[in-house]
Amino acid sequence: MTQRILIRATGVARPGQLAGLGQALARSGARLLDINQSVTFGLVSLEALVALGAESELEAALAAAGEQLGLDVQAVQIGAEEYLRWSHQAERPRWILTLLAPRLPAGILAEVGGLTAEFGITVELMHRLSGREPLDGESPAEGACVECWLRLPEGEINIAALREKALALGALHGVDIAIQEDDIWRRHRRLICFDMDSTLIQTEVIDELARRHGVGEEVSAVTERAMRGELDFKESFRERMSKLKGLDEAVLADIAANLPLMDGVERLMANLKVLGYRTAILSGGFTYFARHLQELLGFDEIHANELVIENGKVTGEVREPIVDAERKALLLREIAARHGLRMEQTIAVGDGANDLKMLAEAGLGIAFRAKPLVREQARQSISTLGLDAVLYLMGYHHQDLEH
Repeated sequence: MTQRILIRATGVARPGQLAGLGQALARSGARLLDINQSVTFGLVSLEALVALGAESELEAALAAAGEQLGLDVQAVQIGAEEYLRWSHQAERPRWILTLLAPRLPAGILAEVGGLTAEFGITVELMHRLSGREPLDGESPAEGACVECWLRLPEGEINIAALREKALALGALHGVDIAIQEDDIWRRHRRLICFDMDSTLIQTEVIDELARRHGVGEEVSAVTERAMRGELDFKESFRERMSKLKGLDEAVLADIAANLPLMDGVERLMANLKVLGYRTAILSGGFTYFARHLQELLGFDEIHANELVIENGKVTGEVREPIVDAERKALLLREIAARHGLRMEQTIAVGDGANDLKMLAEAGLGIAFRAKPLVREQARQSISTLGLDAVLYLMGYHHQDLEH
């Protein structure tokens, strides 16, 4: 009769321990069913699930090996029902919960534990994706990120409700909490599209143009209402554009040369290029400024609104088609199709109501430092860190990245 034994070995890590335990298992005729090992500050923890015949003298062999290797070794027999439950659980969908913040308060563990317990979810593994904190106690430049592997219970659970509670919990503690399914496409994204204003750059260009033209307050009020989703984008866009009539082209050139980049964007773009992603700007702003970012940061393509300039002056008009929410989503689909990609392989990042359709279409849609309405409707959001935190939601470790 086959026995299933769970082996736990702990102690001070040193070379040769895995070999020694493996030899003890081999001599006992054990078959390896599962294994996990981690080392933290020089302390090793190893768990192995093995199967073996009833006549095996495994426990004695392990005890001798443990004494020789400086390990505390325990063996626990796993019953048939317990093994079947474990096997069945491993077949259920796995999801990823990601915690992001400049620093992670220890209390968030209790909160996340309570949230997952409420939905009957098992936390299988937790590990840090971000770099270590420096000895001086300062927060790491890229912030802190911990990824949790979740195993869902049998039956249906309300993912929307889980995300809603996670969003409220994160807001309470100053932590971003993202929840996404760990399917094959999560590790095979290939296209990432960005909004421009207040996403890639720390400003709304149309507001800056208006300020230089002396109509700043009028245009900003319309922009704010549009970003909150209170106005139709095309209608509000034409209204704002009309107020820029007569603006000198030299003002555009000066603003373009001094665009304030969003923190983290240069690190993000450098890594996306190294990792082979195709990148695009899909913006309700202007090609005049998107081209500048393309030259500076290396975007593969840009799609934005074309200002009409005559005799060195802005006419207050824009060439059709206007890049609104529907067109952003259409462009995302068209770029993916052109490169033979599934929509599950796409990522979209934006901050305004004008981005929501694009975020919904993408395999991974991320609201970045967005208005409340957008954070609530988007599946994922980042508010506490720079734009390079997108790399953590994509599952990359700090050591995998160009720094």
